[in-house]
Amino acid sequence: MWWTHNDSGPIAPEVYAVDESGATLATITLAVPLRDWEAITVTEGADGTPRVLVGDVGDNFGGSWPDVSVYRFPEPAALADATVEPEDITLAYADGGRDAEAMMVDPRDGRLYVVSKEFSGGVYAAPEELDPAGVNTLERIDSAPLFATDAAFSPDGGRYVIRTYWGVTVYDATEGVPGASLGSIELPESDQGESIAFTPDGTALMAGTEGVNAPVWRVPLEERHLSGESAEEEPERSAEASGESEADTAGGGALPFILGGVVVAALAVGGIVLLARRG
Repeated sequence: MWWTHNDSGPIAPEVYAVDESGATLATITLAVPLRDWEAITVTEGADGTPRVLVGDVGDNFGGSWPDVSVYRFPEPAALADATVEPEDITLAYADGGRDAEAMMVDPRDGRLYVVSKEFSGGVYAAPEELDPAGVNTLERIDSAPLFATDAAFSPDGGRYVIRTYWGVTVYDATEGVPGASLGSIELPESDQGESIAFTPDGTALMAGTEGVNAPVWRVPLEERHLSGESAEEEPERSAEASGESEADTAGGGALPFILGGVVVAALAVGGIVLLARRG
């Protein structure tokens, strides 16, 4: 199962649970404003309960908002359409407002990171423990690729990726964040590529784009990304050029996500915690 969400504009504040074919399993309406949702992920709470985090971290006015929000709610044990009132967690950048579209959570310790979408973008770390009652300061800890549009951790936390409109960079997170680059991969061309997630086994990426009936591509990782061998000096290779596109591996190219006409902004690996729980 995967989670995806609406973006911004005159649309409902909804997230969607979808299966591998793109069929919508449940629509969850959040009783909060929809300012500029840009990211979604699933993490495990201290009590072992999976929780969905929705990042209202975009800023269509170039970083003019003094703070942004992350909405957190328990993942439903039984999938059905529902309205929920999530926790509203406030984040503020230590060095001033930023536009961001990328958010990820380390599955090993639950720490949240936001990646700004700028010419000189940065990776920002939230406090180790998020405080729903206060303002959580985001501290810049590393630089980021130009115009980052999403980010994700692997299921075991050993890797993380940051994607842009054009490609994705893989990082070794064995010793934490920031980690050394393991090289980049070009992604299939898309209208507005703004989503990335690992498959539950951590061997491939799922890359998506915005729009009605938007496709999602499965892009296998190369051995150098899985082994941890640094490849910073190697040229980028496209998924298609390396013979590893979804069209080659499954004969079908993209996986069509048909979500009833909604605008899809991002997807996350709900299966990271769901597979162990649901078998």
